[in-house]
Amino acid sequence: MNAPRNVVVTGMGLVTPAGRGVVDAWNGVLAGKAAATVDEELAAAGTPVTIACRVPAFDPDAEIGRGAKRRLDRFTHLGVMAAADAVADAGLGDPDADEPERIVATDPDLVGILLGSGIGGAETWADEYPRFIDKGPGRASPMFVPKMLSNTAAGTVAIRTGARGPNMTVNTACAAGASAIHLARDLIRSGSADVVLAGGVEAGITALSISAFAQMGALSRNPDPAAASRPFDVDRDGFVMGEGAGVLVLESEEHARRRGARLLATIAGAGASADAFHATAPPDDGGGAVLAIQRALDDAGIDPTSIGHLNAHGTSTPLNDAAEARAMRAVFGDHTDAIAVTSTKGVTGHLLGAAGAVEAAFAIQALREGLIPPTANLTTQDPEIALDVVAGEPRRVELEAVLSTSMGFGGQNSALVITRA
Repeated sequence: MNAPRNVVVTGMGLVTPAGRGVVDAWNGVLAGKAAATVDEELAAAGTPVTIACRVPAFDPDAEIGRGAKRRLDRFTHLGVMAAADAVADAGLGDPDADEPERIVATDPDLVGILLGSGIGGAETWADEYPRFIDKGPGRASPMFVPKMLSNTAAGTVAIRTGARGPNMTVNTACAAGASAIHLARDLIRSGSADVVLAGGVEAGITALSISAFAQMGALSRNPDPAAASRPFDVDRDGFVMGEGAGVLVLESEEHARRRGARLLATIAGAGASADAFHATAPPDDGGGAVLAIQRALDDAGIDPTSIGHLNAHGTSTPLNDAAEARAMRAVFGDHTDAIAVTSTKGVTGHLLGAAGAVEAAFAIQALREGLIPPTANLTTQDPEIALDVVAGEPRRVELEAVLSTSMGFGGQNSALVITRA
């Protein structure tokens, strides 16, 4: 029996509230300045919370074409953009071709697409249902179904890149982006694909979804956009919803080396679990997260003391942040004090199904540069949070292995261990 193939990251594409592209987004989180603003659409709708983190300077007409813009929901727009950037970053396309995101550097039959999304076409639902009520069944849009389906993003990326390998969509709510990377790695290890574009996409900022999340007490009621998302702070009171997309190019190391690709990092281990506890709240002891982290460490086969950094789920909700801190202490014991922790959600807000992929990319950047972004708005750390949380300014640390955690409503957890390639 052959040993499982080693899986490396050879390209990344980010479309986030902190910036477009890996360099801009990374510099955005290093600056530690919240991207949240008072959202005009939400304010006009009279929602109970009007703060959100949107992708700035977003022009889908120019990015994907006017016709495609009309046919696709916003979450697919963001996913297509991130995937195109990832293909270019990995050197899989031809930058001089009319369709530069088309995969030409390898056999497209062995390139898969695996994207996660928590909500899918939320904007399409919000726009089309009132129209249906006002104008009647005969005016239902024929584009409603293909626009709102969660798997449209992965399908559209395949159409635009020509990738004909396994194509799947995973929905584990706010863990979806990390779950997609986990499963993409397994596809490559099993030999089902040589390359997989894996990540998460989300664009759920609508008056309906914001109102619903606010009613359940999940969103911050802080009226100051610059201070609302404050992970691990004693005054945190909920998350700020964001939108975005992150796509990583995962590839077998053998295949990547054969085509001369640049190796950014190794996805060394992945773990998943269920809380089996509550629809929206984690257990106080973070028991489900403990299982996911421990499984990722066991899968990686590394000494837990080699983990030097955690990009935490760190939503800025009272329950999640405290439970995640207890989970880390339960897994790592005294070594917890040697792990530099950050939550980049202080800058980006919570990108829901895209969060795990975007944060995995930030963890890779931290590993490569030896630099931990500060947790924005952390002024007084909650005394119940027994973690070494980086605040104020970036911290330089020599790193060999990093951890990224994600936890979704429904109690679905994911953890990724990432090492140097």
